[in-house]
Amino acid sequence: MDYIQWYPGHIAKAEKKLKEQIGIVDVVIEVIDARIPVSSSYPDIEKLLKDKPRLILMNKSDLADIEQTKIWQKAIKEQSRCAVITTSSSDNRDLSKILNKITELGQAKIIALVKKGLLPRAVRVMVVGMPNVGKSSIINKLIKKTKAKTGAKAGVTREQQWVRINPKVDLLDTPGIIPLKLENQENACKLAFVDSIGENAYDVEFIAQKFIEIMNNNYPNLLKEYYKIDDEDINLENIALKRNWIVSGAKADTKRCAQNILNDFRSGRMGKLTLDKYE
Repeated sequence: MDYIQWYPGHIAKAEKKLKEQIGIVDVVIEVIDARIPVSSSYPDIEKLLKDKPRLILMNKSDLADIEQTKIWQKAIKEQSRCAVITTSSSDNRDLSKILNKITELGQAKIIALVKKGLLPRAVRVMVVGMPNVGKSSIINKLIKKTKAKTGAKAGVTREQQWVRINPKVDLLDTPGIIPLKLENQENACKLAFVDSIGENAYDVEFIAQKFIEIMNNNYPNLLKEYYKIDDEDINLENIALKRNWIVSGAKADTKRCAQNILNDFRSGRMGKLTLDKYE
């Protein structure tokens, strides 16, 4: 049974557009959510990029479990053989590190152009990732409010707009959205937890209960402490009653409870949490 319903009619069209975008850049930045680093990564990314150099950014690391992030950063680097940098939209201290890595990854392309007798140019880079992993915030971070658009490039689709980040880097100012393929329902649930999937695709009470189950496995007792549940079972009804979220007849308002639980997680109010647990 599928917990989350997703209608794949848009996927072929989205993938075609993404491949066109990737075709005009030298380097790709893949953004993943540090709270679900595996579930928010695209399993076919190597096939999609072919031999295109890739930099992986573990975004929203300010909301993720610090120790788990360190472990996942090392594991992803070893598995992907790509540079992996932890980042968040609220901190610009890693900006020079990201830009230096982009320049380094794009250097081979620039050298190849020069060998063909062409003038050296800025490395062309784009940002890709699943919905709501923070692609736009990464783009805004890179351009730092100075949207000096350089316009269309020769031989490049006219609709594409570029931003000159510095003399060595040009950024495609529109993010590449990797279409969701939800064959793995556990991953799909985790994408719903972080709001990567629209609420029309799932039942919020079901997803919140799945969140409770994963939290009880990864962080035993955290929800009990956070919602001040003593001896009762951790479920939507008991949390709702404890918080006095009730409907007529003094019944637990489990739908309101479910939404509040997800909001508490997404905002970081529960603490720094990682739901893809490294075993």
